[in-house]
Amino acid sequence: MPRIIDLALPPEVAFDETRFREHVLRTLHLTGAENVTVRPLRRSIDARGRQIKVNVTTAVYANETPDGPLAYRKEYPDVSRAPQAIVVGAGPAGMFAALRLVELGIRPVVLERGKDVRARRRDLAAITREHIVNPDSNYCFGEGGAGTYSDGKLYTRATKRGDVRRILEIFVAHGATTEILVDAHPHIGTNKLPNIVTAQRESILAAGGEFLFNKKVTGFLLEAGEMAGVRTEDGHEYRGLGVILATGHSARDIFELMHRQEIAIEAKPFAMGVRIEHQQSLIDKIQYHCSDRGDYLPASSYSLAAQVGHNGGERGVFSFCMCPGGYIVPAATAPGEIVVNGMSPSRRDSKYANSGMVVAINEPDWQAYRGYGPLAALRMQQELEQRASRMAGGRQVAPAQRMTDFVKGKVSSSLLSTSYQPGLVSMNMHEVLPAHISVRLREGFKVFGHKMRGYLTDEAQLIGIESRTSSPVRIPRDRETLEHTGTKRLFPCAEGAGYAGGIVSAAMDGERCAEQLVALYAGRKAVVA
Repeated sequence: MPRIIDLALPPEVAFDETRFREHVLRTLHLTGAENVTVRPLRRSIDARGRQIKVNVTTAVYANETPDGPLAYRKEYPDVSRAPQAIVVGAGPAGMFAALRLVELGIRPVVLERGKDVRARRRDLAAITREHIVNPDSNYCFGEGGAGTYSDGKLYTRATKRGDVRRILEIFVAHGATTEILVDAHPHIGTNKLPNIVTAQRESILAAGGEFLFNKKVTGFLLEAGEMAGVRTEDGHEYRGLGVILATGHSARDIFELMHRQEIAIEAKPFAMGVRIEHQQSLIDKIQYHCSDRGDYLPASSYSLAAQVGHNGGERGVFSFCMCPGGYIVPAATAPGEIVVNGMSPSRRDSKYANSGMVVAINEPDWQAYRGYGPLAALRMQQELEQRASRMAGGRQVAPAQRMTDFVKGKVSSSLLSTSYQPGLVSMNMHEVLPAHISVRLREGFKVFGHKMRGYLTDEAQLIGIESRTSSPVRIPRDRETLEHTGTKRLFPCAEGAGYAGGIVSAAMDGERCAEQLVALYAGRKAVVA
């Protein structure tokens, strides 16, 4: 059995493999002669004091051969002749649902409206360079979903919804570094995710599953109150034991289709605001209490939240999807919209730090749109994105304002350099956003300036708008079976249905939906992974 030890180390030891091993051997009084394996199990940075420490939990094997770091094995049965189920969407939820179906002996047919992960890149470049948005291939739609071209954050608080370790091990089995099994806040990086997504697709195909691109769902095949399958834009029909709907939070046409076909959906609270961009060196200085983080510490991040009042009601103002060493990207899914999001490469080596800074949006905020019924919150979100686009000139140039100017209520005479490549235009963000958002943001920034001295600065700027934090629609489902409450054989899944927020929670929800579909309609017990 290994010996488990907890260490608090300086970064230059904790993040240097050779020095770390030497330190562990000295601590346990082991000479170099023993057959010793040192395996970090958990690593987190403690920057609360003036001396930064890295807490590392480590397993030490002396004179014994340890098992491999993975309990998971990438071995899939042949399901080419098995009954099939339909998976709509190839984001994290759809991918993991399909892999789990294979494990349970069901043939997945994955339908993705966009392109494969490599072909997608040309359309992303067209958004940045030519301001052309392809409604079916962009930062939200295409193989891997919105998560592929993102920071690749794998941290989740939804630990009761599934086996987080299993999800991480599946990523490792498909090409992710084993570091994600160790770090307290793991991430993969937008430069690494495309290869991992491709490997997952290849696993599905090798097992006999089917993976189809440019397959936009335009109709649901309803028979006697059950979901028999789907129809795609090219007229093809795909039928199976059930349908796992994993379309992501931006598939507005799917929500509209469900409403037309009288499949129950409901408006859901979400959040809207801006992206805030600082120099990464400033965030490092604030968080690490030093002028230079050096060669070993990673780019620092932050998490901020406050309750802010306006017109007699308090709402949450909070940071969202913070991307250290990252970039702000254009994330619209249709022409005539301005939407921004953040992403980071695996090294997080950009000179910029960005984060969503958003305000909670609740039912009173979308009352002006109540005529749209369950699409009311969606219509509010959509109209504000279109309004921002019109005000900024109708292309992908984004409205922006220096942080201190925003707080003072004046238009910035000049803007800072930025990672947002389509370009910025100086505007009063109080005019771009409704008052119930902008006023709370202003007061929230004042609070955050006290919590993080130096955060509220003229050397930071707001870029708008950040509006796709989560789905503005929830698709109701049974708490236990995960099946739609009114339509049998339909399994609404993950972020698009309102039941996940991030790569790992979406992946776990995809697995759970696959297990329940099999349990209910394949005559097999759903063995939880």
